[in-house]
Amino acid sequence: MARIAGIDLPRNKRVEVALTYIYGIGLSSAHKIITTTGINPGTKITELNDDEIAKLRVILDNNYQIEGDLRRLQSMNIKRLMEINSYRGKRHRLGLPLRGQRTRTNGRTRRGSKRTMANKKKAPKK
Repeated sequence: MARIAGIDLPRNKRVEVALTYIYGIGLSSAHKIITTTGINPGTKITELNDDEIAKLRVILDNNYQIEGDLRRLQSMNIKRLMEINSYRGKRHRLGLPLRGQRTRTNGRTRRGSKRTMANKKKAPKK
């Protein structure tokens, strides 16, 4: 079992797909990593030896921001926007969409589930 950056990579997946399980590594980044290490993209994680796993670890540690560091960087960027009172920061604070989407009818992803009407009359019991 390969454990890279605190993530257990799935055993029966190909290397290029298994690397995408790491937060911050997509398919294109995985292709670049594989070409620099010289690993065959079709090999499964179980077929990798310790040297190849070590190469992957070194490249990921030195060249990429992944997992906790990347999450921390994103949250710091959002906090910075909120502190300087930019438009995007205000939208983050209110929990509204921040890239120009309409909110009158849509926007349920950011605003939450549909709210009920106040003082709605119930049907009379028979």
